[in-house]
Amino acid sequence: MPQRSHLNTEKKIVEAMIYLYCKKNHGTTERLCTECQELLNYAHKRLGNCKFGEDKPTCAKCTVHCYKPDMRERIKKVMRYSGPRMLYTHPLLAIRHLWDGRNRQAAD
Repeated sequence: MPQRSHLNTEKKIVEAMIYLYCKKNHGTTERLCTECQELLNYAHKRLGNCKFGEDKPTCAKCTVHCYKPDMRERIKKVMRYSGPRMLYTHPLLAIRHLWDGRNRQAAD
């Protein structure tokens, strides 16, 4: 069985958060609005270029702010909204994210 990639999991988590935010705040159903699709593409690009690679901490614990200021504000807004709701909509991803954040913090 192939080992799971931490970065791929992070991409799934951010995607789920953006979809949840867009659905509830922009009234979308199956697709993201243009603004949220742009944010998702940007987030995936930043994760793909992360200098920490598989050792990347959760964004809240990261020492490098790789997002442009406007995009950083947008993703923070999405995370503030979606984070608490993830336990209801995507419980396994939410627990995995909390677990990774706790384990990566303990390793520091």
